[in-house]
Amino acid sequence: MTIAVTAVSGQLGGAIARNLIKMPTSETIIGLARTPANAKGLGIEIRPGDYGQPEQLRTSLKDVDTLLLVSGMDAPDARIQQHRNVIDAAKTAGVRKIVYTSIQGVEEGTAFSPVVQSNRQTEADVRASGLAYAIGRNGIYIEPDVEYIDSYKAKGEIANSAGAGKCGYTTRSELAHAYACLLTNDNFNGQTFNLWGTPISQTELTDFLNGAFGTSLTYREMTPEEYVADRTAELGDFIGPIIGGIYEGIRLGIYDAPSDFEAVAGRAHESWADYFRSLTG
Repeated sequence: MTIAVTAVSGQLGGAIARNLIKMPTSETIIGLARTPANAKGLGIEIRPGDYGQPEQLRTSLKDVDTLLLVSGMDAPDARIQQHRNVIDAAKTAGVRKIVYTSIQGVEEGTAFSPVVQSNRQTEADVRASGLAYAIGRNGIYIEPDVEYIDSYKAKGEIANSAGAGKCGYTTRSELAHAYACLLTNDNFNGQTFNLWGTPISQTELTDFLNGAFGTSLTYREMTPEEYVADRTAELGDFIGPIIGGIYEGIRLGIYDAPSDFEAVAGRAHESWADYFRSLTG
């Protein structure tokens, strides 16, 4: 069987491809990338994979049996058509199965909702494609909080609008394992799975970061309006409100939900105690 992974030059696509490469099975792994030169280090065949070029996609998906479609990063209205280009190319090329990396989130009422809605539309398009499929809904990556530790140190606190809400975080390495399972096990076909670890609050996250980095951070709750303004000032008018919308979803409890990770992966998601302990070496 030949498995193709889109967006392999990105962090999630690359992690999934590396996980598949390490599996003791006989599948052939192919990577697709908008800029193939950016994915040369994987040691597998890399083909062009620009979501905006249908003919290129049809050529690159030739002889592929199973396709991992990593959700694009364009504006919500644009990514729907881009994903449809990939789905249509897969059907034309004779792909048998699509696995899609979707997301969890508030579907109405926040600045992040249009992104969630675009993913729900692609989920519907995948289901309607006539191909075998499996869909994962990713939790929120915890890595950005780790990468942001210097900024947290400078401020002495973590401040956002999540309040007491709990968030089902995950990591790219754990998702890579789960998606490798979805790609290689047809028992999961026709289903949609929530993929994250044990939900934790911002206070718990703060405690984990303090334990890992020897800091004395505190957590401060902001209003949703304050946090959107804060993120917009730092990240701009597009990304800022989206980040605010994610934390609004945490505050509303959307990310405090049961996970299907263990059923998919065959083991429990890595505990947050173990994850943060690993950061200390």
